[in-house]
Amino acid sequence: MSDTFQGFGESIHFGKNPAVLVVDFINGFTDESCDLGSNLDEEVSHTKRLLDIARSRRLPILFTTVVYEPHYLDGGHFIEKVPALKCLLQDSGWVDLDERLERRENEEPLIEKKFASSFFGTSLHSILAYKNIDTLIITGCTTSGCIRATVVDALQYGYKAIVPKECVGDRSEKAHHSNLYDIQTKYGEVVAVEDVGNYLKTI
Repeated sequence: MSDTFQGFGESIHFGKNPAVLVVDFINGFTDESCDLGSNLDEEVSHTKRLLDIARSRRLPILFTTVVYEPHYLDGGHFIEKVPALKCLLQDSGWVDLDERLERRENEEPLIEKKFASSFFGTSLHSILAYKNIDTLIITGCTTSGCIRATVVDALQYGYKAIVPKECVGDRSEKAHHSNLYDIQTKYGEVVAVEDVGNYLKTI
């Protein structure tokens, strides 16, 4: 049975006003000593190089983290399904951004979320609309969870969702590749980070 279906997987071309979104590259996910963590060194490194280009062009950059209160009511059934998330408390250190990304606090918003999508229950859509963004470059982790959910919502909110494949990762290689396939087939555009970098340099 072929994995190619007629009427699926057409190209979404880059728009004119991009922003870069870094999803959950926090210590809890990039430090292997955490139950949530995995080795994402290469993905963080590729993302940092992309951020350097975006910063040189003065393009909008946004970050997300996941933070829960000690009662965990704000996590609802998500916490029941993934109890490993309980470590993501405000003062735990696990919710802090990976320092290798060198976030500029006065210029690059940090959005706190509770669930997979970076849009659900957050100010992300409002910020992007205010900046007249039409293209969202989505990096971070994990491909099968927060990346996929964010891409789907980006599409539903009217943004061109672009995923540089070297800039996203997952603790499961199988889940990583299957979700990149689904994103490319139905929801966004999965491209090489070099192509994204070259595009940003034209803005």
